[in-house]
Amino acid sequence: MFASQLSTHINKKGHRAIIVFVFPGSAALPFSGETRHLNGSPKKRMWDVKAWRQLAQIIKEEKPDIVQANAGDTLKYAVFSKLLFRWKQPIVFRNASTISLYIKTTPAKLLNGFFFKYASKIVSVSRTSATDFAKLFPQFKTRVTTVPIGIEEEGLKSGNESPLKNTSKPALVHVGGFTYEKNHARLIGIFEGILKKQPGASLHFVGSGPLQQQIEELVKQKGLEQQVHFYGFRNDAMQFMKHADVLLLPSIIEGLPGVILEAFYCKTPVVAYDVGGIGEVVINNRTGYLVPKGNEEAFINKVLAALERTSDNEQMIQNAWQLVTNEYLNASIAGKFLDVYRNVSSPLNN
Repeated sequence: MFASQLSTHINKKGHRAIIVFVFPGSAALPFSGETRHLNGSPKKRMWDVKAWRQLAQIIKEEKPDIVQANAGDTLKYAVFSKLLFRWKQPIVFRNASTISLYIKTTPAKLLNGFFFKYASKIVSVSRTSATDFAKLFPQFKTRVTTVPIGIEEEGLKSGNESPLKNTSKPALVHVGGFTYEKNHARLIGIFEGILKKQPGASLHFVGSGPLQQQIEELVKQKGLEQQVHFYGFRNDAMQFMKHADVLLLPSIIEGLPGVILEAFYCKTPVVAYDVGGIGEVVINNRTGYLVPKGNEEAFINKVLAALERTSDNEQMIQNAWQLVTNEYLNASIAGKFLDVYRNVSSPLNN
């Protein structure tokens, strides 16, 4: 999704971005420009020579100025392709999380350091992510810069009917893939605490992922099928946030999640754990409610506070909207990426 949005704005600015998909997939993405496919195999990440050759062929044909890798797998494919087929274009890697929480062993650090060696620039999604990267890999700290994630204004310009119109209030929403770092299981426990004070509340999950079935089973075990709803992947996630009363984000690992910025734009209050770069945008009691990681009682209390329609909450919502419109719209974020590309050093002699 990020690559699609960024590429669209790069094209609007008079450049040409091509998206290359590493693995097969069927998701509808907001990009009308040129796309290419490597048809890589998730089971052959470390020896997918056919896909590496295909990437090299695309680079030979298109002669790009920059090759950007937006995740760990794309960096692996770019580096192996570059080494094996000897193309010279510089690689820019986007660091979208707090990597020290994933890279914990010496072998993992050595392996990932090998790949990072071939990145001319490491673009971190938050100051926290940038600092974390530089601490873990000090040999590359001069290559690290920060460009935050942005959002699309178009997300609210279609779909006037609320997707939550037939649900009980207050409506609480979580947007994100069903992976362990999003902490869905403990969010169910938090929701149970909220129900004790707000028995009519409903919880809405927008997203899909490997742990979805497990969470659905947990909801059934707890007898919460009437209060907890699953919608799978949706292209209109911002419509859910627009019509929700609070966005909940109890993640245990994050970079700088775009859903927070989208909620800010929708003027929906946010309650989130203080992890990764979240504290750079969720300023407690000023733009949202920030909770120490793992403090579920405090999280519950902050959700209840966010539901109150007080002048302080209204000002907080306005502050959040002002922040995102001034600093986090994708049209300006694309310009910052273009600045990074212009300042990339000559291709490394690797």
